Amino acid sequence: RPPLSIFLLLPPCLGNREHNNRIMGFLSLFIVNKSGGLIHHRPLGPNAPQIGTNEWLTIGSTFHSLHAIAAEASPLRLPGNKNPYGADDGIEEIHAGGLVLQCFQTRTGVKFVVTAEPGTPDMEYVLKEIYVLYTDCALKDPFYELEMPIRCELFTQAVDNLIERVEKNGPPRR
Repeated sequence: RPPLSIFLLLPPCLGNREHNNRIMGFLSLFIVNKSGGLIHHRPLGPNAPQIGTNEWLTIGSTFHSLHAIAAEASPLRLPGNKNPYGADDGIEEIHAGGLVLQCFQTRTGVKFVVTAEPGTPDMEYVLKEIYVLYTDCALKDPFYELEMPIRCELFTQAVDNLIERVEKNGPPRR
């Protein structure tokens, strides 16, 4: 099925950089719980914008709200859609000037969002692998509480290793 895409321009601090003769790469990761609270954020590459914690909280809650509005406003009703008033998935992808945002929402409502420079391949693969790492590292941590910020060093290291591996070799071929 085609993803719901939104095209917009962001301020220079979040994109709109020149990309001539540069290797594209991942910028940032943020994870939003089902209530709209930001539970994890971090840069994924050297070109990630320097954004403070308060701005990340605003970005997370704003994205959650836009995601919910898009799900309600979507005219597309797919077979098996459990939401009688709109689409199940909301925003899946946003293309902006100098930035691509991709979102993967779990069945429990947690949203994993990766931003990258335009032309960066394998974003969907990376999102699904980050979800697997979340289930393996954070959810199996006896000290982690659902819906709370993720402060698990094992998860952070695993995400770093994943990004490094994908940027170097690409996803594994099956």
